[in-house]
Amino acid sequence: MRITTTDTAYHLDSGHYHLTVSRTDPSAELVGWMTLNLLASVGTSGGRDETYETLPPVLVERDGRAVFDFPQRSTQWDSKVVRLTCTPETIELEVRVEGDGVLGDVTLMGGRAVLNTRAAGTFRSAIHARGVFSPTPAHPVRVVRPVSAAVALTVVGDAAPGRLHAVFSPPPLVLAFCKDEPAGATAVPEGDWLAASVRAGIAAMTFTELTYEPVDGGTLLRFDYECHTEVRGSWTSPAVVFRAASSPWEAISRHRADLVEHGLAPDTVPERAGWWSEPIFCGWGAQCARADGVSPVELSRRDLYDEWLAKLEEHGIVPGTIVIDDRWQLTYGDCEPDAAKWPQLREWIAGRHARGQRVLLWWRAWSADGLPPEECVTDAGGRPVAADPSNPAYRRRVHAIMRRLLGDLGADGLKVDFTQWCPSGTHLKTYGSTWGIALLHELLTTMYAAAKRVKPDALMITHTPHPAFADVSDMIRLNDVLEYDARGDLVPAVDQLRYRHAVATHALPHHLIDTDQWPMPSRADWLAYAQAQPDLGVPALYYVERIDNTLEPISGADLDQVAAWWGLR
Repeated sequence: MRITTTDTAYHLDSGHYHLTVSRTDPSAELVGWMTLNLLASVGTSGGRDETYETLPPVLVERDGRAVFDFPQRSTQWDSKVVRLTCTPETIELEVRVEGDGVLGDVTLMGGRAVLNTRAAGTFRSAIHARGVFSPTPAHPVRVVRPVSAAVALTVVGDAAPGRLHAVFSPPPLVLAFCKDEPAGATAVPEGDWLAASVRAGIAAMTFTELTYEPVDGGTLLRFDYECHTEVRGSWTSPAVVFRAASSPWEAISRHRADLVEHGLAPDTVPERAGWWSEPIFCGWGAQCARADGVSPVELSRRDLYDEWLAKLEEHGIVPGTIVIDDRWQLTYGDCEPDAAKWPQLREWIAGRHARGQRVLLWWRAWSADGLPPEECVTDAGGRPVAADPSNPAYRRRVHAIMRRLLGDLGADGLKVDFTQWCPSGTHLKTYGSTWGIALLHELLTTMYAAAKRVKPDALMITHTPHPAFADVSDMIRLNDVLEYDARGDLVPAVDQLRYRHAVATHALPHHLIDTDQWPMPSRADWLAYAQAQPDLGVPALYYVERIDNTLEPISGADLDQVAAWWGLR
């Protein structure tokens, strides 16, 4: 790495990038990609953090690295330094503060300041790229969106407008920039890319979301800690790591490799039971298609599942795994089976075992339904909001539930849904101090360990394709299909799910993929996706009689065709 110095700047040429670091203001030009604004704000529960003076950078070269420290006087902290660490392949950006406080919003690539020039307000980095890749499905469907469009990487969301961005929760925390306009909803341009990934392990991910926030040709990154992370003495933010990439898929693979190299994500290959790879039948699509004036959850019933499975068997489809979907349980929190809908569930599961099939139970993560308030995250009024995995009493409950479901009933694992309902809010109260993505990992750690203790080959399916979640999941589910692009045109389901498959397999290359299959826009989309599923992971069948969105019937010939595509006859 060659460094030359002038009166106004340091010039770095690493062979992988060219960087000009200003000696007169907090900025650095990453040639061809962006002008990095080297301000940062570390807000607290006590108020906004604003820089009121910037000092010249200090350069230290050691171990083949160039480290630039940009001291900044802060309204909230005793000291604040933005650090830019340059290696031959990467540029790493982080902020370090000293003092005491409870973290609110933290911004990198910009922040609030009154500059030495007396310009004031929020300052952002200038972006010279034209497109930004997001690793999380969102609506409208845009895999590579204009660089002027925001991105949220989060564990908080639902189907409400502006919140349908947690289909993967959490996704890999990586963005990728390109120099060409995206050509379609799922198109990925050729050419050079710049990756920006977050280097943080579980313990450091106490934020609920990371957002890319562009305005008028500038942008910054915002970590939302929601006033649940206390700092006493000093704190260093997660590093944002910039590096060249040949594609967004390489960006995700490099993100995982970086986390593994720094001991922030596991590198073990999970042991697989042979039955995990057999085709799945999940009853949710059939429940939705049969629903006529009733909620689909009322149709999670033993008699209907027997009817659907018998029809599938007539056409050669005998799934190795059956998922009993929402709502087989009386309450989501305590998971006691509903005997009216699932009489003699233990005997039913044993009967499926005798036929060589396994049974998974759908689990709604975070639900406080049926739990005592003391085992829950509560709001300012003391009302339960979510299960609290930081509470030892709730963790004991989960272990007891697993003994009941996997031991007494004989179920073979769980399909974990709704991880995107992570509690969020500055006023919420927990038993412990963990928050955000880290609290979700604690929830899944509790469930995973409890399940494996009862049944070592229990299968845990989640929709959490972040590399640091490799140790709490056996299979990654591609999750619900979305519909429209930014122009209002339907996006083929198979195109959406190929993109999701690529994200998941590059983030967690050793994990199986549950290809999902709901909802399908039409019978034609369903058939096209069913044909593609064996190449994308473990095939999953959701429909038996008709498509719920269009009410188009599914014929016996259609089921025969699925059986042939899946090698079942």
